[in-house]
Amino acid sequence: MSAVLRDLIDRPSVAAGRDAGPLVDTFGRAVTYLRVSVTDRCDFRCVYCMSEHMTFLPKPELLSLEELDRLCSAFVLRGVRRLRLTGGEPLVRRDVMTLFHSLSRHLETGRLDEVTLTTNGSLLSRYAGDLAGCGVKRINVSLDTLDPLKFRQVTRWGDLSRVLDGIQAAASAGIKVKINTVALKGVNGDEIGDLVAWAHGAGYDLSLIEVMPLGETGAERVDQYLPLTDVRARLEERFTLSDIAYRTGGPARYVEVKETGGRLGFITPLTHNFCEGCNRVRVTCTGTLYMCLGQEDAADLRAPLRASASDAALHAAIDAAIFRKPKGHDFVIDRAHGPALHRHMSTTGG
Repeated sequence: MSAVLRDLIDRPSVAAGRDAGPLVDTFGRAVTYLRVSVTDRCDFRCVYCMSEHMTFLPKPELLSLEELDRLCSAFVLRGVRRLRLTGGEPLVRRDVMTLFHSLSRHLETGRLDEVTLTTNGSLLSRYAGDLAGCGVKRINVSLDTLDPLKFRQVTRWGDLSRVLDGIQAAASAGIKVKINTVALKGVNGDEIGDLVAWAHGAGYDLSLIEVMPLGETGAERVDQYLPLTDVRARLEERFTLSDIAYRTGGPARYVEVKETGGRLGFITPLTHNFCEGCNRVRVTCTGTLYMCLGQEDAADLRAPLRASASDAALHAAIDAAIFRKPKGHDFVIDRAHGPALHRHMSTTGG
């Protein structure tokens, strides 16, 4: 073990974290899953996520990679077992692999069950081997269509062939791939069955996601929204779907597809709110902790993080925030309301 990593583990703040105990909100839900955005930047401009001309945060406002490690480690000491790095697109962050390497020490000690990431796949060919070497066992790749022209239209800037090459590179490196597909009315509703067959045929799980009303994108969300109740009904004309108890720690509810033998997840923030079992919180690349994706209440962790070499103030801020974790979100999609929240998904982390 390097001297740097030993110092991170042996700091006095570690003891303070142990003494503070696990994170449990006022509804009795244990927080064991942390999603951390390492950047708000992305090399795509997906029509349901961003506007084409985005203004990103000034780089000095972002937490350094060392600060991100310290923050993640504080949550690990408090009982977080699953850590997901997100963006924006996490792999566009310069030197981001040093963060994966550093966090892998928690896998080695057994404090973490897994470190994962959500990616658009554009840079996976370059980083898949390194990710596997850091102990990353599974990843989520966002992919909404297998039609190259449609893919370019949805992502505005993306190249489908690069993403497919990246997915294959990850699979070849021994990383389990799950495909995330946002259901978009008038865009991919007619090919979701083919996406299921393709993903399962390649050995990948697939999760379908309803459009979330976050941030201005230049498009009406009500025109994009395709309820997954409708999608499931259409899929059942082609496949036999059986509900199963399988969970990955996230919000998806899974079915088994008899004809393919694969798993299919449904993430339904609008048609079936999944808040009763919420075990997760999100931290942005600036150190803002959101206790709920669908609420504006947040806590600043950057200030206590930078105020002292000790993590006592950081743990106190985390405790105060978890105490305020709400029972659930209030997402609504209609023309009268517009976006439920003005922050973009890329700011909070996917």
